[in-house]
Amino acid sequence: MTEGPHRDGEQLLARARAGDEDAFGVLVAPYLRELHAHCYRMLGSVHDAEDVLQEVLMRAWRHLGTFDGRGSVRGWLYRIATNRCLTARSRAASPAPALSPAPPPPNAPDVEVTELEPYPDAWLGELAGAGDPAAGYEVRESVQLAFLTVIQLLPPRQRAVLLLRTCATAPSHGPTASWSLPCMRA
Repeated sequence: MTEGPHRDGEQLLARARAGDEDAFGVLVAPYLRELHAHCYRMLGSVHDAEDVLQEVLMRAWRHLGTFDGRGSVRGWLYRIATNRCLTARSRAASPAPALSPAPPPPNAPDVEVTELEPYPDAWLGELAGAGDPAAGYEVRESVQLAFLTVIQLLPPRQRAVLLLRTCATAPSHGPTASWSLPCMRA
């Protein structure tokens, strides 16, 4: 018989699958802030990230029976969140305004980031955890506007891959350890 946190997670999952909303809440609670930050990085808007996160939680609740347990709940939630962000992003693509105040310079990129909001500082502390200043610095850098502006210029799928490979997994060893992206852990 398995003991410890793994067993508790299995019990929570079983209770949530049986319709226990409180068990579902406990099951997903450890991932909420990081999922919100992931959605923010993908969308560039705190409000859009909140809306998409609500959709993610609703989908996860409705489709909990399809979670096969081969991977982690965290990974499953990230997959749902990424797909919802990609969908929200494709739906939000609005037509360009009819009149622009001035023509862009000839060397300007074809894509312009027009809506980007700062991530609330109070929430950054929850992501980094207590007592680790280096982790706090990295989390702050991962949501800085300059970093997000560049990320927003990538096509949606490339943005998702970059963020999932660097910010969600953040390995400290292996082939990506030499990358110096702001959301990498040291």
